Amino acid sequence: MGIFVFLPLVLPLTAWPVARLAAHRLHPRTATRLLTCVAAVMAVCSTVCLALLMVVGTAQLPGNPLPDGWSDPEVRAAVPQDEIAGKAAIPALLAVVAACVRTLWRHFTLRRRAHAALAGLPATQVAVLPDPQAYAYALPGGGRGRIVVSNSLLDRLAPAERRALFAHERAHLTARHHRQLLTVRLAARANPFLRPLSSAVAYTAERWADEEAAALVGDRKVVARAIGKAALSAGGPREPLFAAFAAPGPLPRRVAALLAPPPTVQGRATAFTSVGLATWTAGFGAAASAMSSANSALTLAATLHAATPL
Repeated sequence: MGIFVFLPLVLPLTAWPVARLAAHRLHPRTATRLLTCVAAVMAVCSTVCLALLMVVGTAQLPGNPLPDGWSDPEVRAAVPQDEIAGKAAIPALLAVVAACVRTLWRHFTLRRRAHAALAGLPATQVAVLPDPQAYAYALPGGGRGRIVVSNSLLDRLAPAERRALFAHERAHLTARHHRQLLTVRLAARANPFLRPLSSAVAYTAERWADEEAAALVGDRKVVARAIGKAALSAGGPREPLFAAFAAPGPLPRRVAALLAPPPTVQGRATAFTSVGLATWTAGFGAAASAMSSANSALTLAATLHAATPL
């Protein structure tokens, strides 16, 4: 395996430039999909390489259940600094698994509790809750999902702004943004170097829904006013894990983008622009991660097969 086994652990750094540039230069729909795919590929590859290192480290522990041949010098020679890297990978992988399990458990637990709280309300897509706190968010699950909004927020919005709010949340449900947000959250748990991509996708998903709402309402300023009023009301949604109308984050950037002309869907990015160079760099990093992890997995599998007695 050599040094290739370590590359997927650090190659997510190549995606940092595209995380910010894509949010500003690419269409929000394109940026969300691109960053989600890059984050997922890099997270899987880094986790695979951690697992390979853990196999080498576990084989060195006394009393392990692995075949004795897996601790032979030939196997350990496949990993640079095998004694340190192999044993360090054991707690690292356990921490990754624990963090991902905790994220999944929290996500689905909160979804279940949110749906249970709406059980007594009419089975309509929009659920209006009597609450002095102003919030609105898209709750996935239960078929097409539901839009949860407080009456205090609706009271602060004009009729056109209410249409913008509902169009925004329906865009979240239609595009299934909850899946993309969950994917990048899990990726950030698997590799901390992917956290900038998680933050960028949280922003571009909101911008994607903003643009869908502006196209449906036909007035970008109405959507911008609705976002501003929601942000100034009671400060965002109760549950940050769901895509929300006024989620905490760079709201001034969202408002400024809505006051500007609508973004255009660009064609193939060339390497002669800053966003094109960043995109190709991130793509190269994802491809290199995939090849490195595949090469390491095949090399270790062949080495372990040769070291295992028949």
